[in-house]
Amino acid sequence: MAGAGTLQPVRAQGAPAPAGVAVTNPLSLEAVRSLLARGDAAAARGDLAEARRLYDQARDLSRRLLGFYRDLSGSFRGLDARIPREMDQKGRETLQVLSQTNLRLAALFRRQNQPEVAVPLLVEVVKVMTPTSEEGRQAYQSLVEIGFASTPYTAGQAASGG
Repeated sequence: MAGAGTLQPVRAQGAPAPAGVAVTNPLSLEAVRSLLARGDAAAARGDLAEARRLYDQARDLSRRLLGFYRDLSGSFRGLDARIPREMDQKGRETLQVLSQTNLRLAALFRRQNQPEVAVPLLVEVVKVMTPTSEEGRQAYQSLVEIGFASTPYTAGQAASGG
């Protein structure tokens, strides 16, 4: 049992952390947001390679979280409605952060004159968030600016076909 002394005890959610110890969950939306903030800081100082690395990590972690939330939601469906509701809510929040991550990555690729790499990220945002969400509108506007789409979308003001 070598190394057993290095294991940390598992604490219940909401249990106070020992004094002077900062506890962060590496599998959480807070961890994703931290990666995004660090990526934003790197981009602001012009370190685009580091920003991309951090945004990619945030994107990967978001996708992992989404899968875990979906799996738990499905496992408890029909047994305890509270758990699927919680997991579905966490999934929606994670999708929004994933979309924000995609928007940042797409902006980074546009800044590096690589619109072909930005397009799939932007299309994914429109798909998962819908064109009526803030993220979806931003993504579609970027697609128009890139020249991938040419018809502007004016939410709620679109001309009706007839």
